[in-house]
Amino acid sequence: MSSQNSTSKNIFGQPLIPCCYEPVTGFFRDGLCRTDEMDRGTHVVCAVMTEEFLEYTKHCGNDLCTPIPQYNFPGLKAGDKWCLCISRWLEAEKEGKAPLIFLEATDESALDYTSMDTLLKYALK
Repeated sequence: MSSQNSTSKNIFGQPLIPCCYEPVTGFFRDGLCRTDEMDRGTHVVCAVMTEEFLEYTKHCGNDLCTPIPQYNFPGLKAGDKWCLCISRWLEAEKEGKAPLIFLEATDESALDYTSMDTLLKYALK
């Protein structure tokens, strides 16, 4: 996929809309959950953080709560939106700990990893 956001589409085939600017998210730190060949994590799922998910991912070795000032990362809290790696989201889903998803801000490439039905079950209302 191109790193040009004008070509990025969401899971509905519509233009990808921003996930979050505060804190700024996305592999490219442009607010969009889009990817390219440099993104080994495939950060394409726009999810709303929960305490349960943040604890789960910390336990799995990815602490998203602790600030890292040298990377301008403030640390996340419940309620924040963040572009997650599709693989971590799917792991959490299997464990019953997956956060809800902002579908219009989730890149269409998520469908290469899971079904539309699975994503729709976690739709942010």
